[in-house]
Amino acid sequence: MAHDYFRALRDVALVINSSLDLKEVLHKITEETAKTMGCKACTIRLLDSTGGFLLPSAASGLSATYMRKGPVEVKKSGIDSEVLAGKTIHLKDATSDGRFQYPESAKAEGLISVLSVPLTTDGKVIGLMRVYSDQEREFTPDEETFMQAVASISALAIANARLHEALRNNYDLMSKHAYSVYED
Repeated sequence: MAHDYFRALRDVALVINSSLDLKEVLHKITEETAKTMGCKACTIRLLDSTGGFLLPSAASGLSATYMRKGPVEVKKSGIDSEVLAGKTIHLKDATSDGRFQYPESAKAEGLISVLSVPLTTDGKVIGLMRVYSDQEREFTPDEETFMQAVASISALAIANARLHEALRNNYDLMSKHAYSVYED
């Protein structure tokens, strides 16, 4: 099974290199990760500017109802607080673990076990990645390592996309300024 992880990691890297459209890239990463791990779903959530909420950035395999369940508030979600502290966290049954913020919604969606890893860039956690299984299960050390690797290159893609956006905005601003100087 290890060769599947290498192939999937290569596929994720190819997706990242294929586009500067962050939304599209992150969605494909969640699809590939859920498929490779044999899970029902995968999400990527990024911290908002206040650091108090995790915003949905990409998801695969989850219903619109589940995605609209409510805001993910870091201080109300024990699992998310732990992951944002840099830990990889596995919940065998999210529907009965008090650290999971919306256990009723998870139960209604048919989600049981989850594995969550931090998205880290430049030593700073910017969000998290999570897979959801519709069966109670243990995640193997190889699966944890695979998720950590995907999260690392995903965080790099996010940082690069943000940098590209900032450069583009600066270029646009400079162009407008230069145009107005020549106009005067």
